[in-house]
Amino acid sequence: MQYLLLINDDESHWGAMPEDERNAMLAEYGRYTEELAASGSLVSANQLQPSSTATVVHVEDGKTITTDGPFTETKEVLGGYYLIDVTTLDEALEWAAKLPSARYGHIEVRPVVMREAEVSS
Repeated sequence: MQYLLLINDDESHWGAMPEDERNAMLAEYGRYTEELAASGSLVSANQLQPSSTATVVHVEDGKTITTDGPFTETKEVLGGYYLIDVTTLDEALEWAAKLPSARYGHIEVRPVVMREAEVSS
C-alpha cells in the first residue's frame, strides 16, 4: 500500500532558524531519507519551493482564474512530501513520526488510491 506523507509546517520557523540548526536538520533529513530508502519503502520524495511561489488554479463558469500564493491564509503550509510503499497504516505512521518536521508542524498521512493497471504492473 502506498501512503503520502505530507509535510506541513511553518515556513517562518525554517527561515528564522540559525544556519547551524538548519544544516543539522537538513542532515537529519538526509539520514531519514537514507534509512527509508534502505528499508525498500521509499518511492519518491521532494521538498517544495516556498508557498509564495505557488499559483492556485480555479475554474469558475468555464473561466480559468489564477491567484498567487497558497489557497488559504494559514501558518502551516505544505513544504514537501514522501511517497512510501509499506504494508500497514501503522508502519506509515511510524515513518511519519520519524520525520524531522513532525517536531515543528504536522505530517498528514494519506493512503494513495491505486488504479487497477498500477496494481497489476
